[in-house]
Amino acid sequence: MSLVDRRIGLLFAGFLLLLSFAFARSLYLGTIKGDNLARAANVQQRAEEVVPPRRGAMLDRRGIELAISEPASDVSVTPYLVKDPVAAARKLAPLLGKPEADLTTAIARRDTGFVYLRRELPAEKADKVRRLRIEGIALAPSEHRQYPRKWLAAQVLGLVGTDGKGLSGIELARNEQLTGAAGLRRSVRDALGEPLEVRDVLPAKPGKDLTLTLDAQIQDRVEAVLHDLGATFSPQGASAVVLDPRTNEVLAMANWPQVDANEPGEAPASALRNLATNFTYEPGSTFKAFTVAGALEDGTVEPDEQFGLAPTIQVADRVIGESHGRGTVTLTTKEILAQSSNVGAVTIGLKMGDKRFDQWTRRFGFGRATGVDLPGEERGLSLPVEKYSGSTMGNLPIGQGQLVTQMQISTAYAALANGGVLRPAHVVKAIDGEPVPTPKGKRIVSEQTAREVRGMLEGVFAPGGTASEVTIPGYSLAGKTGTANKFDTKLGQYSKAKYVASFVGFAPAKDPRLLISVMVDEPKGQIYGAQVAAPAFGKIARFALPYLKIAPR
Repeated sequence: MSLVDRRIGLLFAGFLLLLSFAFARSLYLGTIKGDNLARAANVQQRAEEVVPPRRGAMLDRRGIELAISEPASDVSVTPYLVKDPVAAARKLAPLLGKPEADLTTAIARRDTGFVYLRRELPAEKADKVRRLRIEGIALAPSEHRQYPRKWLAAQVLGLVGTDGKGLSGIELARNEQLTGAAGLRRSVRDALGEPLEVRDVLPAKPGKDLTLTLDAQIQDRVEAVLHDLGATFSPQGASAVVLDPRTNEVLAMANWPQVDANEPGEAPASALRNLATNFTYEPGSTFKAFTVAGALEDGTVEPDEQFGLAPTIQVADRVIGESHGRGTVTLTTKEILAQSSNVGAVTIGLKMGDKRFDQWTRRFGFGRATGVDLPGEERGLSLPVEKYSGSTMGNLPIGQGQLVTQMQISTAYAALANGGVLRPAHVVKAIDGEPVPTPKGKRIVSEQTAREVRGMLEGVFAPGGTASEVTIPGYSLAGKTGTANKFDTKLGQYSKAKYVASFVGFAPAKDPRLLISVMVDEPKGQIYGAQVAAPAFGKIARFALPYLKIAPR
């Protein structure tokens, strides 16, 4: 055999050997390892991911967007897959909005196989991250909750956590309707990770949209008034509620300090609380309207009944005087309420008796939650009649010695404004376009009694009344000021420096269509409701009455 033939034979033998090895290898991979490799291919090329549903939007009564959800992605890393953590962090930092050093530390971790780098990254930036094609960086679909009006009604709307669940406010109270149902998506990718096929196996079901009773324009005005009030009196906090007393729809509910709902972490935790429902205080003279209403309904007093009132009145070991000193006077029931006489209110309360007084306190809704459709509502505190002391009836008729919420005061005054029917306030008007029924009410006083008390409350704005400086040309007003000492738990006595100033009023007085409540916790410089809260009522009413096309009379 020639040299050439031998070389050809060797070459052929070599090819035959390689071919045999390839055949054996393919047989091994196709049979023994086939199932494992098929599973690996499926894992690498096929993927399933949960698709979060679009969270329902929240709109004001005129369709203005107050809360919306936008497509986003959660960005995570599998640290051991990233070859160069420093380079990856340098590219990601400007897109994720995080310090490069923090990202480097997270990406370089070796004690875990999964780390979130950023939650709810807006879709535009998420696409840029995806185009970087950094091995080990993954994106999962999510949503970014956005509040287009920023601070507008932030404490009422509430917040959503990174898991997409409501944490407070309406977001919490209506979480089930807003959330919807998640979907399932399957995708097939090529060897480079590019999608070849994407299919929604189970489409996500979006959450329901809520139309609220809030009016963004009135809410905006109320927020501005509270902002000015906060700048002037530097209180611990302040809140305002605007209702339509005919239905108890909440047209506005605002708190100070303000919070940007898109940046809640920048505000102190106390500012996130909705003071209208989650803060209790002693109501002071605003409560006198219910003392008088109960006495009128019982027939204990008449509107024009006269009382000879000394400068002070003693109840057991307590001596009660007026907020401003005076001599002996004769006042009618009507004048007692208009001039906010402490001695007169206590006199009427004593005439009514403690048991009937307690019954009327509870009939107006104090001592229990009002049932407003917001979470975490406080109940307040009304002392059981069996625990009254000898001096208790020197406190309660003038609004000291019990705790209320602003929502309780607002709905109780709404009952006087609408003719005697007490019903819960509500903030959700419709769900996916379906109207929410107006909460049922309960008659607590007669129309005549409600009308008589409204007439008395007009006197608060008349000469000699506690809010005589507040006027709105063309409109008759009714309301009541309140100034209450705060109880100092450390000293075990009422503070001489800390007060809650408040005002509740409605208009027009004869046929109320607008009710406004203002509460200011620990104002500085001035303490009286007439000086602090009543002017805020006037500013809100001057805007809201013509805005709602309520004609002057």
